[in-house]
Amino acid sequence: MRRAQAWLPNANNMILVTALQIQQIFVVFAAFVSLAQAGVLPAYPVPTVYAAAPAKLLAAEEYDPHPSYQFAYEVQDALTGDSKSQHEVRNGDVVQGQYSLVDPDGTKRTVDYTADPHNGFNAVVRKDPLGYVPAVAKVLAPAPAKLAVAHAPVAYSAPVYPASAYPAPAYPAPAYPAPAYSAYPVPSPVAYSSHAVAPKVYSLPAYYH
Repeated sequence: MRRAQAWLPNANNMILVTALQIQQIFVVFAAFVSLAQAGVLPAYPVPTVYAAAPAKLLAAEEYDPHPSYQFAYEVQDALTGDSKSQHEVRNGDVVQGQYSLVDPDGTKRTVDYTADPHNGFNAVVRKDPLGYVPAVAKVLAPAPAKLAVAHAPVAYSAPVYPASAYPAPAYPAPAYPAPAYSAYPVPSPVAYSSHAVAPKVYSLPAYYH
């Protein structure tokens, strides 16, 4: 009997499995399912799948197809000499405005500007003499107050040296005994006795003829 063969892919290699082996696998799987339904094998709970919360849609910003505004301001400060102003008007994509200020050289600079999608930004600058140089007030910080401090004269005394803590050296008496001198015996006088010396008698020699 010829067996039918099938190829099943694996992570590492290809395993050749026969149709009989496939049938045995299904039989074993069906047996496990039957045992689980009969309560012989513990049934594991099916994990709960939570659906992701729907993403909140960001509110679209309001779009003004034809924006329009206007503003203006002016500064006139006599203390610092600051003098400037500006006004601007917008109507759709067209902007028109003007600003001016006083330069340190005594002239007033005025700038007229326009902007639109066709011509872009354009400015015309002009300078008009004022006839005077704006004075800028100098704000000086107050000088710090000097504190008068009276210093008493310093009296210097003669230096006092402490007495020496070293005692005067004590020299011990010599340990050598005084020499003992023995008395030298006085020699007794020698007594000399007088000896009587008998006179010697000399005889003449005898001559023989």
